[in-house]
Amino acid sequence: MPQTTEASEHLTGTVERITFHSEESGFCVLRVKVRGRREPITVVGSAASVHPGEHIDCQGRWVNHLEHGLQFRAERLKTVPPSTLEGIEKYLASGMVKGIGPHFAKKLVHAFGEAVFDVIEQQPERLEELEGIGPKRRRQVVEAWAEQKKVREIMVFLQSHGVGTSRAVRIYKTYGDEAIAKVSENPYRLALDIWGIGFKTADTIARSLGIPQDSPIRARAGVRHALQVWSEQGHCAAPREKLVDLAVKLLAIPETVIDQAIDAELEEENLTADLVEGGSLIYLTPLHRAETGCAHQLQRLLAGSPPWGAIDPKAIPWVEEKTGLELSPSQRQALETLLSAKVAVLTGGPGVGKTTLVNALLRILRAKKVRTLLAAPTGRAAKRLSESTGQEARTVHRLLAFDPNARRFQHDETHPLETDLLVVDEASMLDVVLTHQLLKAVPDQAAVLFVGDVDQLPSVGPGAVLEDLIESGIVPTVSLTEVHRQARTSRIVTNAHRINRGQLPETGRDPKSDFFLVPAADAEDLQAKLLHLVTERIPERFGFDPVEDIQVLTPMNRGGLGVRALNLELQRRLNPDSQPRVTKFGTTFAPGDKVIQQVNDYDKEVFNGDIGRIRAVDPEAGCVTVDFDGRAVVYDATELDELSLAYAVSIHKSQGSEYSVVVVPLALQHYLLLERNLLYTAITRGRKLVVVIAEDKALKMAVRNRKSKKRITRLAERLAATARGSLPR
Repeated sequence: MPQTTEASEHLTGTVERITFHSEESGFCVLRVKVRGRREPITVVGSAASVHPGEHIDCQGRWVNHLEHGLQFRAERLKTVPPSTLEGIEKYLASGMVKGIGPHFAKKLVHAFGEAVFDVIEQQPERLEELEGIGPKRRRQVVEAWAEQKKVREIMVFLQSHGVGTSRAVRIYKTYGDEAIAKVSENPYRLALDIWGIGFKTADTIARSLGIPQDSPIRARAGVRHALQVWSEQGHCAAPREKLVDLAVKLLAIPETVIDQAIDAELEEENLTADLVEGGSLIYLTPLHRAETGCAHQLQRLLAGSPPWGAIDPKAIPWVEEKTGLELSPSQRQALETLLSAKVAVLTGGPGVGKTTLVNALLRILRAKKVRTLLAAPTGRAAKRLSESTGQEARTVHRLLAFDPNARRFQHDETHPLETDLLVVDEASMLDVVLTHQLLKAVPDQAAVLFVGDVDQLPSVGPGAVLEDLIESGIVPTVSLTEVHRQARTSRIVTNAHRINRGQLPETGRDPKSDFFLVPAADAEDLQAKLLHLVTERIPERFGFDPVEDIQVLTPMNRGGLGVRALNLELQRRLNPDSQPRVTKFGTTFAPGDKVIQQVNDYDKEVFNGDIGRIRAVDPEAGCVTVDFDGRAVVYDATELDELSLAYAVSIHKSQGSEYSVVVVPLALQHYLLLERNLLYTAITRGRKLVVVIAEDKALKMAVRNRKSKKRITRLAERLAATARGSLPR
């Protein structure tokens, strides 16, 4: 145990180096140069954001750690603008001012010394005295500095309450000059209004501002946050008693205060209650609106007949002749069902002919001049749908045409899509909110076909739309189960179906097989084999590019075999020397790195789960340019937390995508998430080759485990009630 001094001390100094910093918790280990000391000291504390060159002001105690030696453990730590030449250079080089990177930071400090801030602000024309700075870069620097000046007061205020520079910029962009007033009045609004600032950060600020732990605004914000966390597990609502329990554990305040907070939020209509047998279900109001809206829109679309009318029975033999396909009796019956339905579901596993049926349907309807639109939840799924049908397919977001200025989709009930049939592929990925937006935009006379595999993982967002449509019993559903003769030769397909039936996968000795099972003795052995396979064995034996073609899909984000650890190791091996580099929010990015978008960014038209490659890094401007399927997208320094490395991604994030090669690690350390639909989803993402590296017990656990809790939704119930002529209470 460390030996701690009793007396609290005040310490100031300049950050020399950041040894460790967690963006999630704020915990940091800093090397700090303090006046009067020859060597930098180690400061351990918590800061939302910290940069080399910044001056820190902290209060704490000296600790003599038996392993790490003498440290200053800061109980309070805030950063302030630098004042020394060395500190100013490091600060300017950190990328906080666009147009200034390490190179020009050195030039500016050398030319203007401690007056550099005054020159930028009051005599910007003098910047052009330096080689490499012309009118364009001068304007860029001045404009960026002016923005920094506007937020400086806000930054000082927020940093004094534990918020870092990048977050301060976002707060200013959201609230403008009212930022300090709004944050002081209710810091919990940050968690609702600003992506990247969660309840815990807002709670830290609130404590710093002196807001009591059991205050009504904290209880109300905490209740919403608890319900939001619950919805991130896929649920649309929580039983009231469950919500109370979640909030009590989160906030550590009495149930009576939580109950009052729930009532207040219900009264303000931030939450909505549904009466059910034995109590009530509490929804975040937008989710309640989306779920009831889906039921209403589907009821509207189910009315009437398909816009193409009755189809001649001869159409099916005609399409077989035109396409050269021979449909099985079950496929012919399925096609008849789809041609006669206004809203329908087509579901089934790999190799059962979903694509064949969709193509036959489209061929028949095109012959009748029926207008069709194709969509999928992700860019990769839309691209694959385009390739399989020969018709343009778009992501749902692009189909609905989001307007960044109005912050809404252009297509809705007042401006519907121009189509007679909308086909939505990978429908298992649809959450209830996006489905509601999509259905609103479908005109009354049009038909909708949902295509997907109901046995895959459900959507990342709340709801289980595809499952609910089937379960409701009022949406005509075609479920294909017969694996086609051609598909039976693929071990990927046959093993996916085996796993779905609860059977262990089979692997033979055929070197031409598309599925391999590699045993691992333990987690260490598994990691070594995975790295060897991805970086050497598969590229050498099969000729696949380790970055472009191979995708590691792992069950968890954390741990030695989680997304983060594997990405760092794969980046080190596959892209070790690429320059220049920029490090932000705990991740280092370099040209050639594979990255994944973590949130929907409507302004950039890049969405959660999109994968791209970094084209260029500009350390001077603090910008990273990413290529997403041939489209260049630029991120500035404050936006880089939208990106993560993607040499490895979670299986959940892989939904809707397809990769040439998939490598799946299964270890006992993943036990919390090891279940059948997770492994099934991972294997069905592979197109040409799948390699599962597994500890024996972990594989058996994944195949046999069907513990997935049913999501709390009422969409199926609401749809069934429409058929009875009355909605549930």
